[in-house]
Amino acid sequence: MRVLLINPKFRLPIDTRTTPHLGLAYLGAVTERRGDICKIYDADVEDEPLADFLREYRPDVVGITANTPQVKQAWRTAQLIKQVLPGVPIIIGGPHPSVLSEESAMRPEIDIVVRGEGEAVWVELLDVIDRAKQTDPDFTAEDLLDPEAHLLDTVFGITYRTNDGKMHITPDHPPIPNLDDLPWPAYHLFKMERYTNLQPATDHVDGARSFSILTSRGCPYRCTFCSQSIMPQKWRCRSAKNVADEWEHLVRDYGAQEIGVLDDSANIRVDRLHELADELIRRKLNHVPWIFVNGIRANLASKELLAHLKEAGLKRVAFGVETGDPDIMLSIDKRIDHDTIRQAFQNAKEVGLETIGFFIIGLPGDTEETMERTIQFAIELDPMIANFSMMTPYPGTKVYEIVKRKGRMLVKDWDDYVFFDGKARYEMGELTAELVERKWREAYRRFYLRPRRVVRTLLRKDFWLNFPRTSRVAFRTIFPRKVKKELARELGTSVAVSQ
Repeated sequence: MRVLLINPKFRLPIDTRTTPHLGLAYLGAVTERRGDICKIYDADVEDEPLADFLREYRPDVVGITANTPQVKQAWRTAQLIKQVLPGVPIIIGGPHPSVLSEESAMRPEIDIVVRGEGEAVWVELLDVIDRAKQTDPDFTAEDLLDPEAHLLDTVFGITYRTNDGKMHITPDHPPIPNLDDLPWPAYHLFKMERYTNLQPATDHVDGARSFSILTSRGCPYRCTFCSQSIMPQKWRCRSAKNVADEWEHLVRDYGAQEIGVLDDSANIRVDRLHELADELIRRKLNHVPWIFVNGIRANLASKELLAHLKEAGLKRVAFGVETGDPDIMLSIDKRIDHDTIRQAFQNAKEVGLETIGFFIIGLPGDTEETMERTIQFAIELDPMIANFSMMTPYPGTKVYEIVKRKGRMLVKDWDDYVFFDGKARYEMGELTAELVERKWREAYRRFYLRPRRVVRTLLRKDFWLNFPRTSRVAFRTIFPRKVKKELARELGTSVAVSQ
């Protein structure tokens, strides 16, 4: 069969990273292993209009991924596909459809919603459609949803509405027990030369030589703000050898110049990371720098482990700090304390690793005083990169339920969940939008505009190589809208003002 996977356009208000979608890369890999022809259409980088692409390729089945701020664009994409190819089955998956599967299943342009981990379910759906098309070459989505055909009854992990209007929600699909069984992501399906590197505001790396890798899935923790809850709670990992084999493939076959580990909780098993470090060193792969993009657990980041990982090529490590207030830390169920976080940053710096700290402004229960503690804690830890985000209550998180019960959502549309636009997403009690937005901008200004900090930044070679991009992002993030207008007026230019 001819299979098409689509990443809909993801509109962001700042010039940020665009990297290949790892989820689609895995789906492409299992599709090809099944024996199908597969293409990936990433609307972020494609020049050819989707309608023209569809008419030329004429896929037998289409899969679309979507997170929350992307889901309406995903629906619009599905509508276009139905106009061009009315009978093609359209399947949607990703974080947002997984949490609110009935919402997407109710839409006439969506035939099936896949919930949670997608590879095994996707292959089963392709098997169903392939068998049907072998019997009937004119098989369509309408036939797939025929209530009397019962074609989807045995496929777990899907939500769909049959032609009689009845909603069907099958039991959750079991998580993939052995991640080593998965093929490596199909990066050859992407136009790699059109992507940025993993952290373009910090590093100057050819985007075509920057790759992501996933060494584990799931998370045993359930922080109240995290949408990881859509995935299995059981943490599963690939073997060190299997990861090193893919690592070697990326370096030897693709010429990787950097690798980003995208795990949510890579260091749950410390012994496995030691084994991976040994493999990278033994295979002489440690000349390629790599980073923990999403962070590791601070309570499992010993000096011994970090030193070993640095010897294996680790350049930068991130930690989720979230808040500087002890009571707020308890309320978000992070299961960590500030002294442990201090020690993790100290360990990283002592072995020569660059550090990233993730902080959240505007958590439930936050006040001006608690957010001030977060800013002060960030300055105390002094990571190379401090990432301050405003709390966004995503569907499926505990915070989302808390705000729905006790607060007021300020987002009116899923499109409003877009990142980096400097807007508070909710109000609750004394936590007003004005307060959160003010403290968020203040956090960036106070952290990055310290004299010693400015000097250190100016001494980084990559800062100057990335200066045009970095200055745009900083200008739109640090300065309030009023200040940007005044600066634009003084400069006599039409400087873009971002809300």
